[in-house]
Amino acid sequence: MANPPRDQQTPENEDPDLDQDESDLPDETLAIEPIVEEVDESEFALPEPGKDKADKAVAPYDPVRRYLAEIRRYPFLSKEEELRLVHDFQTTGNRDSAVKLILSNLRVSVSIAAEYFHSGADQLDLIQEGNVGLMQAIRKFDASKGVRFYSYAAWWVRAYILRYLLNNYRLVKIGTTQDQRKLFYNLNKERRKLEHEGFIPDAKLLADRLNVREREVVEMQQRMGSWDISLDAPLGPDQDDTLMDVLPSSGPSAEENLASEELRELFRHKLAAFAATLDDRYADILRNRILSDTPLTLDDIGQKYHISRERARQLEEKIIKRLREFMKKEVKDFELLRPT
Repeated sequence: MANPPRDQQTPENEDPDLDQDESDLPDETLAIEPIVEEVDESEFALPEPGKDKADKAVAPYDPVRRYLAEIRRYPFLSKEEELRLVHDFQTTGNRDSAVKLILSNLRVSVSIAAEYFHSGADQLDLIQEGNVGLMQAIRKFDASKGVRFYSYAAWWVRAYILRYLLNNYRLVKIGTTQDQRKLFYNLNKERRKLEHEGFIPDAKLLADRLNVREREVVEMQQRMGSWDISLDAPLGPDQDDTLMDVLPSSGPSAEENLASEELRELFRHKLAAFAATLDDRYADILRNRILSDTPLTLDDIGQKYHISRERARQLEEKIIKRLREFMKKEVKDFELLRPT
């Protein structure tokens, strides 16, 4: 997992929320400040290719090193050239100006993406997400604020990389609300900060520091502390059984199912015996009104036997009372053994 982002700053008057609109920075992932500080161009120096295991291969090929070699062909622009290209793109929509501006700043994406290479995500995927942030930065950049483009673009690059890590950290997304995104990026950083200050970073203290609910801190700790496991994965290298085969069922056990079936069968026999003690009219009301899945209405019974609706209700009540008395005599602990 990627380390939480460092304290960062974004330009004022931006509307942050990537989940709502891809054109905006993700809310709560960055510390918002009104001014973008100038970034040293040397921070984006590309690593020099060195000797590694790939050099010893029969046909060595490292796509990341190849990509680094390609983008070294595009040097940083001067401030004057940068402003000219930005102005040309934003006023005329000249795509060639935008392409040149992006190519000269590709090392910004690589430099920031390199901070998250240890997260386990594909390195080129991280760089690509950063490049998407570069393209977004061109649309939002305001040259009148006196800030170099790469200083401004760095925050967009980091935001898109962090969003990619959040969305791909698990098969099931673990951060869907603003508070959850804040916890995903800042929980570990705040825990280390509290430990450095001599505090025990329990859930309540972390929730107070991050201004979220304690329950959400506990849930995020559980999510980040576990991993996705396939239920179809074999239990061992030489086993055909899977995790699904050994997981306990959430339903009733075999013994409970057997007991329930025996109880239902007992009640069916006792109901048949009770019905045999009734005359035809009572047996009909029992069968078609009390026990039926589509019972007759009291009006239907009244019309059938030429009685009032109230009289039909009284007969139904009388049958139910007799049935309860019959079951109490025939079935032990009847009140506790009612079938579900």
